[in-house]
Amino acid sequence: MTCPAGVTVQIRPISEGGGIAWFTSSCRDCALRVRCTDAKDGRGVRVHPKEATLQRSRARQSSSRWKKRYRATRPKIERKLARLMVRRHGGRRARVRGCDRTRHDFALLAAAHNLARLARLGVHFDGAAWAR
Repeated sequence: MTCPAGVTVQIRPISEGGGIAWFTSSCRDCALRVRCTDAKDGRGVRVHPKEATLQRSRARQSSSRWKKRYRATRPKIERKLARLMVRRHGGRRARVRGCDRTRHDFALLAAAHNLARLARLGVHFDGAAWAR
């Protein structure tokens, strides 16, 4: 890893995955220190365990094709989530305790919302297929 002053240090692996790069010794007398870090021991950079995946995703998201698809899809999804969060559906607060119970409760809420939406659209299930 290279700092803004051009000093390169090795990334040391850590037990949780990823790594860390310390610029401790080179930060003491560096002229760019005030712009780079305010840590008393010098600059330290953590590298995420999934850094390669993050870099690939960022590169993919910078393409105009991805941005166009995202802009077309995101508003639709945001509207659906916003409707779930309306107070009458109870989506703002968990009605139960615990991650698993909350996850299941929210899944039931989403299913109920989807069924209500299908009913408003006039869609019914005849046992074999959905029909309008």
